[in-house]
Amino acid sequence: MMHIHILGICGTFMGGLASLAKASGYRVTGCDTNVYPPMSKQLEKIGIELIEGFDKKQVELKPDLYVIGNVVSRDNPLMEEILNRGLPYISGPQWLYEAILKDKWVLAVAGTHGKTTTTSMLAWILECNGYAPGFLIGGVPLNFQQSARLPQKNKSNNEASVFFVIEADEYDTAFFDKRSKFVHYHPKTAILNNLEYDHADIFPDLSSIETQFHHMVRMVPSIGCVIINDEEASLKRVIDKGCWSEKVYIGSRQGFSIGKVNQDQSFEVLYLGKLVGILSWNLLGHHNRMNALAAIAASHHVGVKFEHAIEALKTFKNVKRRMECIGEKNDITIYDDFAHHPAAILTTLEGLRAKVGKARIIAVLEPRSNTMKLGTMKNALPESLKDADKVFCYGGKLSWNAEEALAPIQDKSFVGHKMNEFVSAILKEAKSGDHILVMSNGSFDDIHHALLNGIGK
Repeated sequence: MMHIHILGICGTFMGGLASLAKASGYRVTGCDTNVYPPMSKQLEKIGIELIEGFDKKQVELKPDLYVIGNVVSRDNPLMEEILNRGLPYISGPQWLYEAILKDKWVLAVAGTHGKTTTTSMLAWILECNGYAPGFLIGGVPLNFQQSARLPQKNKSNNEASVFFVIEADEYDTAFFDKRSKFVHYHPKTAILNNLEYDHADIFPDLSSIETQFHHMVRMVPSIGCVIINDEEASLKRVIDKGCWSEKVYIGSRQGFSIGKVNQDQSFEVLYLGKLVGILSWNLLGHHNRMNALAAIAASHHVGVKFEHAIEALKTFKNVKRRMECIGEKNDITIYDDFAHHPAAILTTLEGLRAKVGKARIIAVLEPRSNTMKLGTMKNALPESLKDADKVFCYGGKLSWNAEEALAPIQDKSFVGHKMNEFVSAILKEAKSGDHILVMSNGSFDDIHHALLNGIGK
């Protein structure tokens, strides 16, 4: 049995990779500085041994191969020992391709926003239509209750499926490979869902991200398909650099588009301007409708009929932390959402506003991503929060002045620097009928339950 030791195992991607390796018959061990629930419990449950920290003594485990996550940098004591001893190592994305993906029909979902949701939609469509796909998703899709699995046996012929759906991240691969993760996946079906400036810690500008997207496009075979959001000028520039595969557009009458949207959030799905079905569901916002079009288009490339894809999405339950209702108390509803980029904050609030009408929305925000902590997008925050009636921003860990950034909306905003005082301020403001939307890409000190428990006290 081959033994791999994973550095940075508790990240969503590397944790999913570990699960796939274990299911493939590898002995898997791993280490991280953040060995705590829920990922630690998930990994321990499937028999993966975890070690806290990166002590160089871990080389005494003598694995056959070290798999390196992009959280690991030079000066990491274990990594330095691996390099000094000349031990074999590989990046997570490269290992994934060589061990799992190289003989699969890979369907990759790329984009600044909506990757997790769209990947989950696509996997669910294929599952409902008998394709039994494998998948690796940067979140927990409620329809599956797991973030990663190997392809399953196809019910029609009892053979293992060749299809694998993957969330294709543009973040860099490893300290020794600065290409985006997705260039390693060699997709046959690629979704380019959207593209905005993000990851300011590694990309100097939007053009540099567009270059990485085009690197992936260049690797799609001529029998493959690239699905492109026609509403995004950045993606048009990517495609203008060259595309050698079938091109299918969403948000365009030359491909898939959204027809009439009803009050109950159902909408018409059009292809080449003609109605192909009506999707009845409870997901909110234009962004989720575009996600659905992308998933329908990708599934169609592998043979799923339009009506069958739409029927599958009627039972799609979304992903944890995507407008997830944490609870309701005293007629105050609290939601948890992963939104952290201003564009995602804007569309998330637009979706909630469409649902609740004139009811008050209290937006609770933690600017936690690397891009937001650097302050790169801070000037876009006021406009992104326009649909909120009140805004509470946690500034306790920022290097920039959140009060100054939110000055254009100072009449409705509050910035807190101590968590207990921050929670108290929100509870003092909340009243019956309010909708509290918590937005962060981290745990946010479990503020959601602190608010829920504090209501009415």
